Amino acid sequence: MRGVSISLVGLMAIVLLIIPVRLTIAAHQAPRPQAILTLGGDPRREEAAAQLARHYPSLDVWVSTGETRQKSEAIFQSAGIPDDRLHLDYRAVDTVTNFTTLVSDFRQRGIRHIFVVTSDFHMPRAKAIAAIVLGSQGITFTPVAVPSNRPKESSARVLRDMGRSVVWIVTGRTGATFGERIRDSD
Repeated sequence: MRGVSISLVGLMAIVLLIIPVRLTIAAHQAPRPQAILTLGGDPRREEAAAQLARHYPSLDVWVSTGETRQKSEAIFQSAGIPDDRLHLDYRAVDTVTNFTTLVSDFRQRGIRHIFVVTSDFHMPRAKAIAAIVLGSQGITFTPVAVPSNRPKESSARVLRDMGRSVVWIVTGRTGATFGERIRDSD
């Protein structure tokens, strides 16, 4: 049993050591962002992403579980962003799944570098998750923080979601539905 534990720890260490290498390679191969990812939770994030998209007219925009479809489309239309550049995705239920539900879409499109747009208070957690989830897939990112008046999230939340991100690398699951499964089994 002890040997298995040591092997698992060794495997995790190797996986985590590979991520910085993959991030560096991706940054070298794609020094400029190729897409915009906006994490839902505040319409100001989508407004900031729309303005960013105006400055980068060749980049598509993904919004992960943001405002309703109608509100999101209105935000981007008012900024002059055509519908064919906008990808609204509602699969995510939290910050970890904002990344895990879309990372394969980015890989399939050959995207190696993305802007990540979220609120400033949320950015440390988003960056930690992005480094693990995106980095494990050879995708780097450039953070774009939207100002807010909220205090930064706790280190405990950051560490919890870093752990969930590592679990996703190993198992393909984030634990997002764990609580639902426990309730459903009662």
